[in-house]
Amino acid sequence: MEQSDKKKRRSFPSAYTVIIIVLIMVQALTFFIPSGKYSTLTYDSGKDQFAITNAQDKTVMEPATQKTLDKYDIHIKVDKFRDGTIYRPAAIPNSYEQIKKPKRGITGTITQFLRSQVQGITESVDIMIFILILGGVIGIVNATGAMDAGMTRLSEKLKGKQKWLIVIVTTLIAIGGTTFGLAEETIAFYPILIPIFLLAGYDTLTAVATIYLGTAIGTMSSTINPFSTVIASNAAGISFTDGMPLRIFMWIAAVGISILYTIRYAEKVRLNPAASLVAEQAESDRERFLGGQDREKNADFTRRQKFSLIVFALGFVVMIYGVQQLGWYFTEIAVVFLAVTYVLAFVSGLGEKKFIDSFVTGAADLLGVALIVGLARSVGIVMENSFISDTIMNFFSNAISGMNNVIFIWFMFLVYIILGFFIQSSSGLAVLSMPIMAPLADVVGIDRALIVDAYNWGQGLIGLVAPTGLILVSLSVVNVGFDKWIKFVTKLLITIIVLILAFLAIGVLIS
Repeated sequence: MEQSDKKKRRSFPSAYTVIIIVLIMVQALTFFIPSGKYSTLTYDSGKDQFAITNAQDKTVMEPATQKTLDKYDIHIKVDKFRDGTIYRPAAIPNSYEQIKKPKRGITGTITQFLRSQVQGITESVDIMIFILILGGVIGIVNATGAMDAGMTRLSEKLKGKQKWLIVIVTTLIAIGGTTFGLAEETIAFYPILIPIFLLAGYDTLTAVATIYLGTAIGTMSSTINPFSTVIASNAAGISFTDGMPLRIFMWIAAVGISILYTIRYAEKVRLNPAASLVAEQAESDRERFLGGQDREKNADFTRRQKFSLIVFALGFVVMIYGVQQLGWYFTEIAVVFLAVTYVLAFVSGLGEKKFIDSFVTGAADLLGVALIVGLARSVGIVMENSFISDTIMNFFSNAISGMNNVIFIWFMFLVYIILGFFIQSSSGLAVLSMPIMAPLADVVGIDRALIVDAYNWGQGLIGLVAPTGLILVSLSVVNVGFDKWIKFVTKLLITIIVLILAFLAIGVLIS
């Protein structure tokens, strides 16, 4: 029996192994895909000039004027560079050139393979520090018993209303996704919300689905998200409000379908726990996230515990405000939760040794999650250092020109699914691709806003399953296998694809 269980656990690779497999595949592709680069245009704010860098990395400076942008066929207003909206290098249309592939040999390839992982961790250190500090804070709050007592009260209030937990959480996160790109920040919600879902009678997969589908579908259906829709629209030379009604209806439809899909699975699990896709780990999940305690008997909710939870909750309020209103990133968010740690030192009532031990233990619990973030970044680094991203872009831009307009936009959606797998940065993909792809809309006679939609929906859709994205990080927090997630999300994925194709076709008809 024990051997059978071991085989079952080894039936699918861990998150680390999945990323390494993808990394090896991308590393192999670098031998077959030619290296190439587009010339780029970058705004130098210090000199108020554009730096034009060609494929041979030779740079010339030109005046930062609209005339210069028109000269290079970049349909972006010069003000968008000056106000910082476009801050990444913009690809210059029709400037692609193949370059000499870097010679590495076997030793160089192995070195790149290993170095990219270290570099990925180095470049992701701000996110990793945030995750570790967050883990430490959660460890402290758990040590006070505040989480146990708070969850007990909440579970009592949720009886008979469990479905609303899914509706509210998914909707709120999806609103954050569509408006300001709430994504990696949701990692902070898992340790807090998972116990609530378990107490409601659901499983850990339901918690992942509720949170992750909220952020994935929300960002996919971006309306005013500055990191995708706004920057992509600017790079395409249009207003981000162009095509807005279609995007709003898409958000409503996609989020609604996701909520119903999750509720259907969750209620099946609540009524029959054996129907859970992670039923075999139900006991260990309850032990891990609920501490094996009978929370119904844990009735005390002290003043210190209440203060601890209030301080903890305020950290999230400040985080959301900072991200949405002040443009904070992970360094600032980490500072917020570090401040929460110091406040908890005074209000938690824990002794010095227990306080420190709880912080270290909590951070250790999320160390694996932090490492996955860094490893996932290594895939993009290999592509960047091998100069194959632009080659892939050039291939697809040539392949889709001259198609029927509906087929064209469907194929564009497919292109962005593929590009989104390799290029996880939404703003990076927007500035790299839009100056190249957006003018193709003029050729087939459709609105450029549809190119922005294809970009949003394509890269957003692949985010549901791409190992290089946030999904493996999310799954690792709750110890859910990637294979279980694929089994859960496949039907939803197909449904969303059909929905997107329909909306794109409608967009062509009304444009």
